[in-house]
Amino acid sequence: MGSNELQEKDATGALGHDLSNGSSSNLEAARRLAKRLYHLDRFKRSDVAKHLGKNNEFSKLVAEEYLKFFDFTGMTLDYSLRSFFKAFSLVGETQERERVLIHFSSRYYQCNPGTISSQDGVHCLTCAMMLLNTDLHGHNIGKKMTCQEFIANLQGMNDGKDFPKGLLKALYNSIKNEKLEWAVDEEEKKKSHSDGTDEKDNGSQTKAVSRIGNSNNPFLDIPHDPNAAVYKTGFLARKSHADMDGKKTPRGKRGWKTFYAVLKGTVLYLQKDEYKPEKALSEEDLKNAVSVHHALASKATDYEKKPNVLKLKTADWRVLLFQAQSQEEMQTWINKINCVAAVFSAPPFPAAIGSQKKFSRPLLPATTTKLSQDEQLKSHEAKLKQISTELAEHRSYPPDKKLKGKEVDDYKLKDHYLEFEKNRYEIYVGLLKEGVKELLSGGENDAPGLKKSHSSPSLNQESPVSAKVKRNVSERKDYRPETPSIKQKVT
Repeated sequence: MGSNELQEKDATGALGHDLSNGSSSNLEAARRLAKRLYHLDRFKRSDVAKHLGKNNEFSKLVAEEYLKFFDFTGMTLDYSLRSFFKAFSLVGETQERERVLIHFSSRYYQCNPGTISSQDGVHCLTCAMMLLNTDLHGHNIGKKMTCQEFIANLQGMNDGKDFPKGLLKALYNSIKNEKLEWAVDEEEKKKSHSDGTDEKDNGSQTKAVSRIGNSNNPFLDIPHDPNAAVYKTGFLARKSHADMDGKKTPRGKRGWKTFYAVLKGTVLYLQKDEYKPEKALSEEDLKNAVSVHHALASKATDYEKKPNVLKLKTADWRVLLFQAQSQEEMQTWINKINCVAAVFSAPPFPAAIGSQKKFSRPLLPATTTKLSQDEQLKSHEAKLKQISTELAEHRSYPPDKKLKGKEVDDYKLKDHYLEFEKNRYEIYVGLLKEGVKELLSGGENDAPGLKKSHSSPSLNQESPVSAKVKRNVSERKDYRPETPSIKQKVT
């Protein structure tokens, strides 16, 4: 048993003794542990988060006492978060890391009660900075978030009101100019340098692939495993239909492009050349890659310009159209993508902001679920029941017909979200009940309902006709309901 395990056992034994002696002893024990964690007394930086992020009363006491070592008075939120991260490594289970950030938000609000209107507001901005950090400095899947988009995404999140634009601009520029990083143990640094040498020795593939992953965000890290199973390969033509958050893709960027698609793990790689395991992924390959966690693939029934087209809606509400080589190939891609999403998508987080009035979609973690197949099915069933109830309640209180603008847009957006989520979880539950994990375990081997892929040289690469045509019904309903544009230019 290593020193860390012994230390944890000692701490756990002390907890049991202290918990049995009343709240006063609990507090003293929490203070002692917090002090040792802060000074790294027989603890590593990577040990800290696990003690602060557990879901029990003692861990909350430890976190409160630990945060008392930090005085954020008069400091900006971004600078305070950077200072906090210098003390430890934010590692561990996703839920544990989120709890640590909740404790940070509480402490910052205590030190600066007049800067931001509520603790919920502080936590909202903290989460927003973490998400922005990954978007600007992470795996480069999709386009970078602009300052205007960052501000628009936070509309109404300050207890139903907007955060000051000056504050949001400052936070955006801070993260853009310098990414958020936390402290790392010396052993990890040495290991990292060693891994870098190995990567150089072993060729460029490992080094290139590692850029898909990112450890700067406790919510949306995309898990990339070079040894992940390949579930399907083949040629697909792709059309960008809607960008992040369901916003219309600019007209000049909607054209069809042909790729060799590889569904590997929970990532759909779109490459210009046929897949070869030993070949490094290019910068363009990484940029075109799509994570299928919490995604839903379906036949694009309302798209009639091309045959065999499937629609993929991602966790961040991008919509992509893919043309397969045949009707059978299209259905196989749909089955495979939905199977991967159903089996490996981790449970969504509960809403972090309880007092907000404006509807906001919850965070959907890209990390792979830790649940067993039975637990995953129960989780999806519980979520389906919850979403169905919310949808029924939502539709029983429609907005007043006299209302216009943001209230109606917000109602429509939430209705669209709940309807989509209900459909997604119904499909996930159905697939898991069929025992889909066993079907996926065979990779691309033939299995009932999941046919083997057969690649062919190319697809019909003709460009969509340039004549003006009436937009398909699917194009209208897959964009998010229109919201008032931000007239003020943000830089």
